[in-house]
Amino acid sequence: MLVRNAVVADLPAIRELFNALIPTTTIAWREELASADEIATWFARQVDANNPVFVADDGGDVVGYTCWSAFRGGPRFPGYRHTAELTIHVRGDQNGRGVGRALMEALVAEAAARDIHVLVAGIDADNVESIAFHDALGFIEVARMKEVGYKFDRWLDLVLMQRMVIPI
Repeated sequence: MLVRNAVVADLPAIRELFNALIPTTTIAWREELASADEIATWFARQVDANNPVFVADDGGDVVGYTCWSAFRGGPRFPGYRHTAELTIHVRGDQNGRGVGRALMEALVAEAAARDIHVLVAGIDADNVESIAFHDALGFIEVARMKEVGYKFDRWLDLVLMQRMVIPI
């Protein structure tokens, strides 16, 4: 498996990974699937903002991706310029194979190289597997925000985790 920068040709696979759990879980707090145009627009904005998007490529098959975006408004609030909020998605049949770890290691290395001091993850409180995954990779829980999301006719809690990045 190779972790590499995403390219436009990866967008259908990224879209599939992003949309996979929307209809059945609270992992992503949205109800509508992302369209191809939405993913293309998102990717263009990531590129324009110089935000990394990495994919895990297993013999030409994209089995996961990770990225970061500006934390709390980005350029509007430059005091947060050394903090980024991450996203990571791994295809379900790849869990436990090291895909997530490889993606996260690449993202952390990129953060260190780019003077990002803190990576933040916002995780649905019911997603205990993701909380354990982030914990195993050095993230610590810093907050639990009660009932800040809503999906499937119920209120959802958000867990915020963070990891300090050590420059290389």
